[in-house]
Amino acid sequence: MATTANGNSKKRDGGLSSLAPRKINVQKFSEARAPELESLHSIVSERLNKDFRSKRNKRRRTNSYNNQPAKKRNIKRQKSQSLIGQVSGGDHEVKITRRVKRRMELKGNPETGFCTSGDGTKRLRTHVWHAKRFTMTKLWGFHLPLGLHGRGRGSRDVLKQSRQGVLVHDASYHIAVQLEGPEGSLLSILNMLLEPSPSSHSKEVFDSILTGGSYENAMLYHVEPPVSQAIAPVTYMWRPSKIPKRRNEEKGGDGIGTDLPVSDKDHEDFRKLWVWIHASSFSEGYAILKVACQKQMNETGVSVDCFSLEGQLAKLEIFGSKASHLLQKTLHPATSTSENPSILRKCSMEKAEVKNVADLYTEENVSSGAILAQFVIDPRLILTSPHDDRTVSVETIKTEPTESVETTTNTEAETFPEVFNCLWDANSELTPPEEENMLCWEKHQSRMDSLCLDDPAAEVPKVSSRPRSSRSCPLLLLKHKKLGNAPTGWSLILPLSWIKVFWNAFVSKGAHAIGQREKRWVSCDDGLPFFPSDFPDCKAYSSFTLSEAADLEEKAQRRPPAIRPFRIPIPPPWNSIHVTRSIGEGSNQKFSSNGRSVVEISSYGGNLFDGIVARTSDSLTTFLQTFTSDNMLLFPHNTSKPSTDLMMTLQEDDKKVRAQIHQSSNKLCLVRVLLHAFKEGSFEEGAVVCAPTLADISLLKSSCSEGEDGRVTIPQSSVSSYFQEQPCGTWELNVPEDTLTEQSHRWPIGFVTTGFVRGSKKPAAEAFCDAVLLGRLRDEQWRDKDVRRRKKQIYVLVRNLRSSAFRLALATIVLEQQDYCDVHCF
Repeated sequence: MATTANGNSKKRDGGLSSLAPRKINVQKFSEARAPELESLHSIVSERLNKDFRSKRNKRRRTNSYNNQPAKKRNIKRQKSQSLIGQVSGGDHEVKITRRVKRRMELKGNPETGFCTSGDGTKRLRTHVWHAKRFTMTKLWGFHLPLGLHGRGRGSRDVLKQSRQGVLVHDASYHIAVQLEGPEGSLLSILNMLLEPSPSSHSKEVFDSILTGGSYENAMLYHVEPPVSQAIAPVTYMWRPSKIPKRRNEEKGGDGIGTDLPVSDKDHEDFRKLWVWIHASSFSEGYAILKVACQKQMNETGVSVDCFSLEGQLAKLEIFGSKASHLLQKTLHPATSTSENPSILRKCSMEKAEVKNVADLYTEENVSSGAILAQFVIDPRLILTSPHDDRTVSVETIKTEPTESVETTTNTEAETFPEVFNCLWDANSELTPPEEENMLCWEKHQSRMDSLCLDDPAAEVPKVSSRPRSSRSCPLLLLKHKKLGNAPTGWSLILPLSWIKVFWNAFVSKGAHAIGQREKRWVSCDDGLPFFPSDFPDCKAYSSFTLSEAADLEEKAQRRPPAIRPFRIPIPPPWNSIHVTRSIGEGSNQKFSSNGRSVVEISSYGGNLFDGIVARTSDSLTTFLQTFTSDNMLLFPHNTSKPSTDLMMTLQEDDKKVRAQIHQSSNKLCLVRVLLHAFKEGSFEEGAVVCAPTLADISLLKSSCSEGEDGRVTIPQSSVSSYFQEQPCGTWELNVPEDTLTEQSHRWPIGFVTTGFVRGSKKPAAEAFCDAVLLGRLRDEQWRDKDVRRRKKQIYVLVRNLRSSAFRLALATIVLEQQDYCDVHCF
C-alpha cells in the first residue's frame, strides 16, 4: 500500500522529483537584502495602510497551484526528453515519432552544413524561428521566409521600421567561393569576369580593395563583360596580407603577402579571395569561376584553387537608422583597443572585461564599404548593467563542467591574424558556441548564490559529445555603402553554427525580422535593384518569373471561369521592344499574311531578350559609341573621366556633342529607370512603359477633368489583346489593324519590374527601358524648347496590363544621376 500511495502521489505531482526543499541562510539573506526588504516593506505598508490582514475576497484555495494543463505539458516534455536520451545513448533501436525526430534534428547545432527536409531542400539555422512567424516558401534549394502571414500587405510598418528602427535578415543563402593563388592570377580572373573590373577603379579605391580594407560589388559575367551573358551581382573581398610568401615555402603556411607587387622572382604574392554569390545563381557562378581558373592555369601554368564554402559561413544583414546602436548593444569585443578595433589583445575566460566603444559603429568613424574584424563575446553572456552603459563585466564559471567541453578562447593573447585563420582557412575547424543548457545551468547557479540558497541536486547538465565549444566568436563586419536614401546597413559574416545565437540576440534587442517580400519593399523604397527580380538579363530572373507565372496560373484555375482573370504575359515580352525600334527605323520590318508585325529575334541562353543591360557608365558609353549612328541625348555619369554635369548640359544649346548610336544593330541596350507618377496613378509589376506623343504629354499635363476627354486610353477590347500568346507559349506584340485601334495604340519601350510600395513617402517604380528609344524621346521632347525649360527626366506613359488607361510618368535614368555603378542590390 505504501508503494501504491507513493506511486499515486508521484503521478499526482506530475512526475516531479521529491527532493528535499532547499535551505536558506536567513541571516546571510537578510544582511544581503536588508535595504531591499526595508524598501519593499515600506511600500507595502503604505498601500495597505499598515493593515496586513488578509482580505476575505482575496483569498485563494489551498490547491490553486495545481495547474493541470501545465502538468500535462511537463509530462509530454519529460517523455520527449527521455526518448531523445534513449535514442542518443541506448543500445537498442527505439521507434520515435516524426515530431520528436524532427525536433532532435532542428534543435541540434552542427558545426557545418544545413539540415535538409525529405526532398533535399535545405533549412536555414533560423528555420524554426521563421516557420512559427512567417510564410515559408521553397526557393533556390532552401526553405526561405517569404513574409509575414497575411495577404502580403504591411509594407507601411516595414518602411517605418527601416526609417526609425532596425531590420534584420538572415542571408545565409548567399554562398561564398574562395579563390587561392597568386595575386596577379586572381586579378586576371576578376578582370575577365567582373564588371566593373577591379582595375577600372581609381588608385585609392583599388588599393583599399586589394589590401582587404574594403569590399566591392560587381556583376559576374560568363566571358568578357559586358557583351556576354550576365550571371548575378556578387560581392568580392580580399584577405588582408602583410608578409610576402616564398615559392619554396610550404603550401600550408600563413600565406600573407605584401600590398605592393614584389619584383623578386623568388617571392610570389599568395592571396585569398572570397566571392559571395546568391543561391539562385550559385551553380552557374561557381562553374564559371572554376572554368576561369582552369583557363588561367592553361595560359600561364600557375595553379589557382577554387572551392565552395557552403555550409561553413553565414551572413546576417542589418539595416535601419538604429543599426549602429543595435551593434553597440550586442557586439562586445573580447578586448578593446584605442587605435584599431581589429587588433586583438588578451581575452580571459574567467573574467572578461568588455568595454563598449560607443563610437565604433557610427558613420563618421567607419568609412563606406569598410571591413572590420572582431572577436566578440557570446551575446548570451552579456548582462547589461543599468548603472553603467559603457562597461560590462562578464563572469564565467571557472570549473570545467565536463571533459568533453573545452573553450577555444585561451588566457593567452590572441592576435589579429588568428581571427582571419578561423574564417579564411578552409581547413580550420570553426568552433561552435557553448550549448544552451550549460549556460542556463551556470546562470541558475549564479542566481542561487546571489540568493544565498544551496542546491543539493546541483548536477552538471549533460552535453553533446562534440570535442570543443567556445564563448567568443570571430566575425567580419561589412559596412554597407551609402547609396542615395538607403538606410545605414551592416553585413555580419560569421561561422554558421553561431547564426542562431546572434539572431536571437538581435531580435530580443528590438530588431524587426523581414523575409524576401519585405526586403524587396525596402530596396524599392530606396531606389535599389533587388535580385533576381530587377535583373532581367540573368537566367535566375527567367526561372524565378516562370515559377511565379505557374503559381498564378494554378491559383487562377481554381476560380470559376466566369470570374477568372484573363492571362497576362509573365515574364514581360522584352522582344516586343524590337518592334518599336524597327517602327522608328522604318526598315527591317516584315509583315506576315495576317498583318501582324514579325521581327526576327534570336534568343540567347533562355533569355527573353537579345541584348544587354547597361549597369555601369562605361558600358553604356561603349554601347553608345559602338552601336549607333543617330543623335541621342544620353549622358552617363562617370567620375573616373572628365565629364560635364547633366544640369549644366541642359543649359547648353543644341550644338552640344551628342552620343552616336548605331541603329543597324538589333541588340537591345536596357537601362534601369525610376518612374514617378506625374499626377496620379499606381504602377504595378509587369506594367508596360510606352512612348508618348507630344499631344499626349500636353493633354495629361494640362487636363484637370476626370472625363474621357482628359485621359489617354485604349479600347477595352484591346486590353486583353495588346499582347497575344502564341501556340509555342511565347508572347508577341499585337499590331493594330483598324484605324480606331491604331490611333490609341502606344508602342512599348520597356516594362516595370518592381511596382509601387504602399506607404512609401515618395512612391517610385523600377523599370527597364531601351536606351535608344529613351534617347529619341528626349530628343523629341527637347526639340523647339527653350534650354531653361528642359527637364532632365523623360516623359513616358505607363499602363498596367489589366487597365485601359495610360498614366503620365517621369522617368529618371539611374546612370545619369548617381556616381556609382548600378550593381549594388539588396
